[in-house]
Amino acid sequence: MRARTGRRSVLSRRATVAVLCTWPFAASAQIQTPEGFVRDIYEPYLKSDFPGQPYAQADRFFAPQLAGAMAADRRDAKIRNEVPRLNGDPFLDAQAWDISNLVIVVKPNGRTAKGDVTFVNFGKPTRIALDLVQTPVGWRFADIRAPSGSLSALYSRP
Repeated sequence: MRARTGRRSVLSRRATVAVLCTWPFAASAQIQTPEGFVRDIYEPYLKSDFPGQPYAQADRFFAPQLAGAMAADRRDAKIRNEVPRLNGDPFLDAQAWDISNLVIVVKPNGRTAKGDVTFVNFGKPTRIALDLVQTPVGWRFADIRAPSGSLSALYSRP
């Protein structure tokens, strides 16, 4: 009987350790808020060695229609041996960055949200307006409006 009790005790301890070890991952898998999604995109830019978000993986960041248009444009540009329409980081409206004074404000409204991101890039104040939508895989950008224009408008042009 003692051997069996000992085995249960060991198995019980292993199960507890397994749950405790995976708990942070389970917590991060919970539904993210639109503000959390935007913060996860922008806050890494504050690090001096951050290479930028892999926005070419459009489905990770953008609503399906916009992601599809971006992927098609990249594919077509590669075939034509040309630069795609988006020639810079859409989250910063820049090709290079040295970000400071980051402020993120997101106002959810059901399955959509509006966001404003302001920051200073190489001494120049910049404001980015965001339209977000909740998709089956999480929050995504439906549009990004920056000083150079709207991302969705860039891909609606022939």
